Amino acid sequence: MAETLKEDSILIREVWNDNLLEEFALIREIVDKYNHIAMDTEFPGVVLKPVETFKHNSDLNYRTLKENVDLLKLIQLGLTFSDSDGNLPTCPDSNNKSCVWQFNFREFNIGEDIYASESIELLCQCGIDFKKNVEKGIDVVRFGELMMSSGIVLNDSISWITFHGGYDFGYLVKLLTCRELPMKQADFFKLLFVYFPTVYDIKHLMTFCNGLFGGLNRLAELMGVERVGVCHQAGSDSLLTLGSFRKLKERYFPGSTEKYTGVLYGLGVEDSVTTTAIAN
Repeated sequence: MAETLKEDSILIREVWNDNLLEEFALIREIVDKYNHIAMDTEFPGVVLKPVETFKHNSDLNYRTLKENVDLLKLIQLGLTFSDSDGNLPTCPDSNNKSCVWQFNFREFNIGEDIYASESIELLCQCGIDFKKNVEKGIDVVRFGELMMSSGIVLNDSISWITFHGGYDFGYLVKLLTCRELPMKQADFFKLLFVYFPTVYDIKHLMTFCNGLFGGLNRLAELMGVERVGVCHQAGSDSLLTLGSFRKLKERYFPGSTEKYTGVLYGLGVEDSVTTTAIAN
């Protein structure tokens, strides 16, 4: 089970430009069996706040997300795959260790690009080497092309799991479309569900659980899930996300969780047929 894994049983696979093809080949081999994917991203924070007034808080949240994702650049992506029982895949070269993937991107340049100082300081403290990312990191366009043919998107048998995942999915939709995010929130959700038909946001699930609040680290502590790897690195955070989701589901959602899919905390989409609203 993912939530009982220890440090010495996990291999966080660092992915750079020179081993990207090989790592995607491994992912294509395991995705049919390990079709639950917990995901986390690292990015340069939030630097813009819209000046307009919005009728709904979710519209303000989406516009803030859009303006920042359009402007800023993805730094890291972590993916943890599991089967329906919480087991993680092993790889031929992993010495029977369970594998987590951490993709490092080249686009963000700390000397040239805009960022929120506190976010980048935190990532530096957590060991992200921005110089190495620029020199050896993955080109996002190449990554998007490989992701499109990997079987992990456009696949309704995959369940995606995030914690407060609006920005995570915002960066991935931008990466997959090679475009700025749509102006309308409803159009963003239409795109989201094309690429990621089934999504869970743990922060949304927590709104149905008495006494649960706060961030991922606090939830993991409450659920008794131990961290493997370094906090605020995307591979470790994606593994913690998976373990927390499984414990939360076990403790609070013993039946089907299907009715909780398709919602990103803090965002909402309305049309003439359905309304999805999020507690803010």
